[in-house]
Amino acid sequence: MGVKMNNKETKKIAWSTLAFMAFSTVWAFGNVVNGFSEFGGLKAIVSWVIIFAIYFVPYALMVGELGSSFKELGGGVSSWISETIGHKMAYYAGWTYWVVHLPYISQKPQGAIIAGSWAVYQSNVVSNMNPVVLQVACLAVFLIGLLVATKGMNPLKKITTIAGTSMFVMSILFIILMITAPAITDGSFVDIDWSLKTFMPTFDIKYFSSISILVFAVGGCEKISPYVNKMDDPAKGFPKGMITLAIMVAVCAILGTVSLGMMFNSNSVPEDLLTNGAYYAFQRLGGYYHVGNLFVIIYALTNLIGQVSTLIISIDAPLRMLLGSCDRKYMPEKMFKQNEYGAYITGNKLIGIIVSILIIIPAFGIGSVDALVKWLVKLNSVCMPLRYLWVFVAYIALKKAGDKFNAEYKFTRSKIFGILMGIWCFAFTAFACIGGMYSEDKFQLTLNIITPFVLVGLGLIMPKLAEKERAKKLVA
Repeated sequence: MGVKMNNKETKKIAWSTLAFMAFSTVWAFGNVVNGFSEFGGLKAIVSWVIIFAIYFVPYALMVGELGSSFKELGGGVSSWISETIGHKMAYYAGWTYWVVHLPYISQKPQGAIIAGSWAVYQSNVVSNMNPVVLQVACLAVFLIGLLVATKGMNPLKKITTIAGTSMFVMSILFIILMITAPAITDGSFVDIDWSLKTFMPTFDIKYFSSISILVFAVGGCEKISPYVNKMDDPAKGFPKGMITLAIMVAVCAILGTVSLGMMFNSNSVPEDLLTNGAYYAFQRLGGYYHVGNLFVIIYALTNLIGQVSTLIISIDAPLRMLLGSCDRKYMPEKMFKQNEYGAYITGNKLIGIIVSILIIIPAFGIGSVDALVKWLVKLNSVCMPLRYLWVFVAYIALKKAGDKFNAEYKFTRSKIFGILMGIWCFAFTAFACIGGMYSEDKFQLTLNIITPFVLVGLGLIMPKLAEKERAKKLVA
């Protein structure tokens, strides 16, 4: 028995394996398209390099130290906050982590319908739809997804993993095929002017209000925190893995952007690139290699499966995480009520109401599908990074605690430098989220401000409702 255990113990994760695990978690082809669309085509490259250097690398290394310090807790932002600050703040961290998924859930039906239309028609038919009609269809898809989520569909996790892996492989394949295309195909490509003017961004209000898209793109590192202590030598291996990850993501972002720059003129980026960009890219790639619409159909079908399964898992998993680890004194008892499949009844009703509002209301104030897609991408880039703020709060609290917590891996041994880096990443994330709210359209600006405040604000109401409930019981 002892020998077997030893073998288990020696089966450690290599730093290169960790880098690949994190890469498939963090990166997606959609990030390249979003960057190309919103940052002036090839000008996005400089922005990607800046974001990796000043934000992504320190963020990833901080996550490593947090994961290493609280290895027995299996990772998770709420548990880090609970250990370093306290249970009430841990509840707020858990609530934030859950509630920012609601705009994300509202985006998935739209992504599924766009993917499905490309799989069937191989054209941008959705862009010409009436936004109200599209959003009613999205509402129907969401409600079906919600119904499936309440039935406790565990096999979906496997489907999501397969779809995610396929999407990831296709993203890498796209870059390889596109970079080599001029040498091995007879296609016509955009001539890239390799001067500084082509790549240098204009640092104006549009630029700074779009930074949230980059922050959102490189987030999600905390998912690999449980694996830090499963490495051979975390102190040496983890930074190696994370710097390798940063290089891999940077190479994909740069080469992916160059690939799109060979297809689309950076000076006249198509208006509907956020809606249809990835499909246009795979369609053109198929044209270069004389395989017709084969690539775009494969990509669209894969994306359709990915969007639907992610929708259902995003309804179910974050809610289970919130209520499974939440201190019951901060939530009304009703919230913990489960059905025979273990799904939370009241929580799912709350998701149903909020996401339905997020799907329907914008359709009456945003005039086109492409504008609606763009707005949802922007809203998610404002809301989703709010959960990263808690990572940096936890890191600042960890460094303040000094030697109270033992970590095999430390981003920095210096208490002051650690706190300053935590403050920097917190401030940068907050700046990106606030800047991302800006829009010249007053209706969109209003929605961008109201949505995160209402969603996070609901978390302040829950402990008060729980307190009232306890007071009633005492009186009774």
